[in-house]
Amino acid sequence: MPCSRTRASGPSGNPWPKPKPKPKPKPKPKPEPGGRVELFLRLLRAEGEDELRSGVRGGRLPSARSSTGSASSRRRPDLLPSPRRHPGPDTSLERRMPHTATASYPPGVARHAIAEVARRLGITTDTVRAWRRRAFALQPHRAETFKLSKDPLFIDKVRDVVGLYLDPPERALVLCVDEKSQIQALDRSQPVLPMMPGVPERRSHDYVRAGTTTLFAALDTATGKVIGSLHRRHRALEFKKFLLKLDKEVPADLEVHLILDNYVTHKVPAVKKWLAAHPRFHLHFTPTGSSWLNLVERWFAELTTKKLRRGVHRSVQALERDIRTWLADWNEHHRPFVWTKTADEILGKVAAYCRRISDSGH
Repeated sequence: MPCSRTRASGPSGNPWPKPKPKPKPKPKPKPEPGGRVELFLRLLRAEGEDELRSGVRGGRLPSARSSTGSASSRRRPDLLPSPRRHPGPDTSLERRMPHTATASYPPGVARHAIAEVARRLGITTDTVRAWRRRAFALQPHRAETFKLSKDPLFIDKVRDVVGLYLDPPERALVLCVDEKSQIQALDRSQPVLPMMPGVPERRSHDYVRAGTTTLFAALDTATGKVIGSLHRRHRALEFKKFLLKLDKEVPADLEVHLILDNYVTHKVPAVKKWLAAHPRFHLHFTPTGSSWLNLVERWFAELTTKKLRRGVHRSVQALERDIRTWLADWNEHHRPFVWTKTADEILGKVAAYCRRISDSGH
């Protein structure tokens, strides 16, 4: 006889009883205070040299378990290591790190390497990188240029020039005047290879110099238009010719305020005599070594970046033709450069920088 597969019913009469519910997973324990994040903050605050050395091993931050010790040590507070502070700032890594990274270069090198700073402090290179980026904002891979003016009338000249930018006089034209001298007509020794997908434009490193020219330019601060004149030489005679051109192109009913640097051609007797005969021209000189106050320098940067730096010219005539074409196109689509900083903001920033470099120990 075939067997009948029957199963005894449960208490509720259901032959298939419900399976037992699965146990709920235990919640993950929250990291205890003093874990990974807390240790990182303590590293940045540099609470002690011993604590820093024990906290960072192999260039990595330890986990929350390893940073707080074993289970037995967490249960026994007497086994937790107490941070020891060393008296005096010289033995603190917090003070030694920026001093080491900004001190004079070691013999034989011209910049501070991460490995060298780590070796001198006795820590890992990853620790130096973390401190450099987040704690001290040090950038040893970068270098910029600067120059502080020694002009005794620096404050007065800054207020004078910036005042013309922010509050120009009525019925007057403010022109920023300067010369871009020694513009070279350069021809590459081999043809320039054009840009292709995945390949940048390439040119030979050597060149043939055909000659130089000088561009005299006057930038209208209100409209951005530029009055330019090209000359082969850079003397007071050429500057006087440029003043004559300005006198012809500027309407006779407007006063003319010229912002200039302290080049010697601007102060020769011939130029002073011409200015005395044309009283509507007023000269305002920038401080010595402060050409950044002259807005026409910003326009020269546009000319250099967009036209001259990658240009190829086999003659001075070709160079001057390209400059005139670029100047005419600029005046068709002119736009002004807007000055935003006040004189007080500039002077305050210069004063703060002077205080910083005076207290740096250099």
